[in-house]
Amino acid sequence: MKSAKFLFTIISIMTIFLLAACGNNTDEKAEKPKDQGNKTEDTSYTIEHAMGSTTLDKTPQKVVVLSNEGTEALLALGVKPVGAVQSWLGDPWYDHIKDDMQGVEVVGTESEVNLEKIASLKPDLIIGTKMRQEAVYDQLSAIAPTVFSETLRGDWKENFTLYAKALNLEEKGNEVLSQFDAHVEDVKQKLGDKVNQEVSVVRFMAGKSRIYYTDSFSGVIFNQLGFKRTQPQAELFAADNKLGNLAIEVGKEVIPKMDGDVLFYFTYAPNGDQAALDTAKEWTNDPLWKNLNAVKTGNVHEVSDAIWNTAGGVLAANLMLDDIENIFLKQTK
Repeated sequence: MKSAKFLFTIISIMTIFLLAACGNNTDEKAEKPKDQGNKTEDTSYTIEHAMGSTTLDKTPQKVVVLSNEGTEALLALGVKPVGAVQSWLGDPWYDHIKDDMQGVEVVGTESEVNLEKIASLKPDLIIGTKMRQEAVYDQLSAIAPTVFSETLRGDWKENFTLYAKALNLEEKGNEVLSQFDAHVEDVKQKLGDKVNQEVSVVRFMAGKSRIYYTDSFSGVIFNQLGFKRTQPQAELFAADNKLGNLAIEVGKEVIPKMDGDVLFYFTYAPNGDQAALDTAKEWTNDPLWKNLNAVKTGNVHEVSDAIWNTAGGVLAANLMLDDIENIFLKQTK
C-alpha cells in the first residue's frame, strides 16, 4: 500500500509540472505576435534617396515635413506631422487640409525653412526635397535622419512611394496609390470618349502668365486619364524647353495657343494678391482670349490653384479628379 501511495504521489507531482509547462508554452505563443510586432518597429532600415542613404533605427514617431506634397503624403498615410512648412496658400494651411493640421507647428516655407524651430521639435525623421532644401541638408541631417526627394512638379507618385518607405509604411502607401489609380479608372470610365478632347491649362500670377503642360501636376493626371494636347502647344514646348514639359511663360501674343477643346485656368494669388487677380482679369478680358474657341463655346473653367497645382500631393490629386468628373459630366446635362 505504501508503494502504491508513493507511486500515486509521484504521478500527481509530474502531472502538475506538465500542466504548468503547457500553460507556459501557451503564454509564450500568445505573446509571440506582440514580440514580433515590437521587433518590426524597432528594426533599423535604410532608405536610398536624392542625397544618398539614411538609416533609421526604428519607425519614426515625430516627423517634420518640408514640402506641401509631402504634407499631403503624411496625412494620406495616417501620420500627423509635428511640424510642416506653411502651405503656399492659406493661413497657414490649405482649406482642404486645415482640419487635419490643427496643432501642427509651422517650420517656415519650402523655400526658407526654420532650422531652430525644427530642432526644437526634436523630430526622429525629417522629410524634404533636394529641389528646395539641398543647401541645408547637412544641417537638417545633424538634427535628425533626413530623407529627400529629388524634385517636385509632377513626380508626386514617386515621391509618395519614397515617403511611405521612410515612414516604414510601404504597404499602406501601396494601398493609397492603388486607391488613387482605381479612382482614375473610375473617372475615365465615366467620361468615356470625352477623354479624346484636347485640353489646355493656364496659370496667372502677378504680372506673369504660363501655359502648363504634360509634366506638371495637372498634366500628369490628364495624361493618366488619356486626354490630348493641341499641336500648337506641342510645337511651342518643342521650341522652348527651359522647363522641359512643365510650363512656359508667355506674352499676350501667345494667347491663341492657349486654345483647346476645353481650357482650364487658375490664379496664384496668396493672401488675395491684387496684382495676380488683376493679371487674370486683364488677360481673360483681352480680345485674343475672347476669340478662343473654348471661350466661344463656353468650355473655359476657372479652377483652384491649390488643388490643380500648388498643393501637389495625393489628396489634391483625388480632389482634382472629382473636379474633372463634375466639369465634364456637366457638359452632357
